Amino acid sequence: MKLLLKCTAAALMAAGTLASGAIAPVAAQAVAGLGVADQRRAVIESSAFVNANNARPTTYKAQYDAAQAKSNQIRQQLEPLVNKFNTDVQAPNAQANQAALQQQLGQIQQLREQGSQEVQEILQPVALSEAYVLEQISDKFDAAVRAAMTKRKISIVFEVGSTLAHNDAYDLTKDITAELNAAIPTAQLVPPQGWLPRAQREQQARQAAAAGAAPAPAAPAAQQPEGR
Repeated sequence: MKLLLKCTAAALMAAGTLASGAIAPVAAQAVAGLGVADQRRAVIESSAFVNANNARPTTYKAQYDAAQAKSNQIRQQLEPLVNKFNTDVQAPNAQANQAALQQQLGQIQQLREQGSQEVQEILQPVALSEAYVLEQISDKFDAAVRAAMTKRKISIVFEVGSTLAHNDAYDLTKDITAELNAAIPTAQLVPPQGWLPRAQREQQARQAAAAGAAPAPAAPAAQQPEGR
């Protein structure tokens, strides 16, 4: 707002419409019908998202423990290799041993990548749970935005990142979160057997359509019972 007022004042001065006296301050007023919202914050501050995040470490404790154990194992395997590489790099004959050093470095990188992949595979059920919860919330997001707009008499909502600056009076984020809390206070944490995120289901459907075959049915996100 300050930047806008300065620019406006400068334009009026240039046009000769301002006297040499002080400029009277202009009170900031919200334009009716406009709003901004932080979609990500509205979701991660919702009860369903927070409750799922709090419950996940208990539900998936075995996966978290196994991933930590695998990370520790990889770290123990890497440590002597990295120490040897660092020592050999600083050796007087390092320049003549570039081939051997490159081989050592390749072995270290391969072990790191393999370890990272193994940890990701262990945590795959956790990743699916996160995607499942987000999909359940996203299914309610559109209606939550429209309900918040109706209550605040808003006609247009901009994503907060698309604005240079705005007054807090325009912010609809907490209103959307409140509507999400009413629509989906809790989300199902564990997806059904064989469930895949929407993007993967749609990709499979496109591939099946291109191949001329009917796509296999996929379990949708669970519908929340009324009043939960």
